[in-house]
Amino acid sequence: GGRRSGSMNKIIPGVSPSMMCADALNLGADAVKLTEAGVQYFHYDIMDGDFVPNFMLGPDVIKAVRKVSAVPADIHLMVKNPERHLHLFDLKPGDMVSVHQESTIHLQRTLAAIRAAGAQAAVALNPATPLCMIEDVLPDLDMVVVMTVNPGFAGQKLVPATLGKITRLRRMLDENGYDNVRIEVDGNVSFENAVKMRAAGADLFVAGTSAVFREGGIEANMKKLLECIR
Repeated sequence: GGRRSGSMNKIIPGVSPSMMCADALNLGADAVKLTEAGVQYFHYDIMDGDFVPNFMLGPDVIKAVRKVSAVPADIHLMVKNPERHLHLFDLKPGDMVSVHQESTIHLQRTLAAIRAAGAQAAVALNPATPLCMIEDVLPDLDMVVVMTVNPGFAGQKLVPATLGKITRLRRMLDENGYDNVRIEVDGNVSFENAVKMRAAGADLFVAGTSAVFREGGIEANMKKLLECIR
């Protein structure tokens, strides 16, 4: 049994822009524009060069953005043994922390630690990781992140099989009484793909170079993306 809340229809689809794709020299200005455009979260990709083949963002970037915006942080830990690093992030109520199922032997303990720190807990799944890997931690989750590309770099092509995975995940959550658990999609969230992902059951969209941070400007691109998902 889960937490039958009947709130699936109450989840308002939203955008969590990928801050590693923002203009590093004008991060504050971009954050303000995104806040005014109505984003639900700021997505921070934390990479250790080990779990994924790239290095990216750290606690100081999050701290800096908090000075100009009260939008909660959506912290995506693409690191080995994420439980060792939770203390580095000054977590606030409303923040979301996602850890990869593949990155820790003690997934339940790690999710419980995130909640104990006052944030919401999420698990991320790489394209090849099956949904059965999270069946036993559903009570510990506020969100599931479906990686629609292999993590590490922006600007990759969508892995087509992940669309069916979103549909199966939504069904699995709803049938077990977790209709209040969100589904975030991360990877090649273009305007075109966002429509398909939304139809499959996603409700939080990590937007990077495929939609928000591209020609056309943040304001116009955000408006267009919100139209695609709502």
